[in-house]
Amino acid sequence: MIESNSEPYISNENAKGEKVENFAVIDTETNWNDEVMSIGIVIADGSTKEKIASKYYIITPEYRVGGMFSHELRSSENEARITDRKQALGELKQWMDSYQVRKLFAYNATFDKKHLPEYASYQWYDIMRLAAYQQYNKAIPASADCCKTGRLKRGYGVEDILKMLSRNNRYRETHNAVTDAEDELKIMKLLGYGISEYAAALI
Repeated sequence: MIESNSEPYISNENAKGEKVENFAVIDTETNWNDEVMSIGIVIADGSTKEKIASKYYIITPEYRVGGMFSHELRSSENEARITDRKQALGELKQWMDSYQVRKLFAYNATFDKKHLPEYASYQWYDIMRLAAYQQYNKAIPASADCCKTGRLKRGYGVEDILKMLSRNNRYRETHNAVTDAEDELKIMKLLGYGISEYAAALI
């Protein structure tokens, strides 16, 4: 189980004297039965968007069913806590509450929110609602094929968007929940918007 800090870090004000809250970026991977088999969460400073801490859970027995990305469940960098869903979500909620987190961000957040009804009391924001739209993501070229709404018609997954923003064509999405959550936080940082500017991304 990853955690970069043992003591909660509470962000109070930014350089403008505005109150800024910590937030969390969450990613889930599901098994062949469309059940959550792993959860990765990164808590970040609302002003700097720097990572404060992270945790990674593998859900049992769901992970034993297997899934498209089962081979990414473990890695030498990501030690996971393996426990049942109720225990995992309870521990993660207590941990997020200790950092006063009320806002959860995810890429294609409707997917994660649907699979985690226990977290319905949090405010959910979809990073994709800014990242995939030409009017918000200045890295999207003017020549890109977009819908009338400004959203890219194709190529707006995490891997494509992070390649675009970072200008790193070697990047590959791992589909490991905590690593993907860190990459999604990176997208938020590269987009450069303040947390209050994600009002349009509330779901």
